Amino acid sequence: MSRMGKKPKSAYDLTMERLEAADRESGVKETSLSDVQKEAIAEARRVAASRLAEREILFRDAMRKTPDPAERKKAEEEYPIDRKRIEDDRDRAIESIRRGGR
Repeated sequence: MSRMGKKPKSAYDLTMERLEAADRESGVKETSLSDVQKEAIAEARRVAASRLAEREILFRDAMRKTPDPAERKKAEEEYPIDRKRIEDDRDRAIESIRRGGR
């Protein structure tokens, strides 16, 4: 069959194919998640999303109420650190669920 009728693959598709091939070569086995695991992962994502939203609200409120430049700078430095911590917690929880923990 000619390639004339096919759409070219995106860089994402090509990368995913290479990663899947590398996984097969290294012996990584793909396992499907149970419905319980899928729901637990969804819940972990919902909790993290709500924590991130709460943190953003608190940050914006602090920026609006804080006239002191030193305090604003401190809040601006802490905000991305807090976001990263929440995201890392979420990722660890999801990985634990995938491995069958929780």
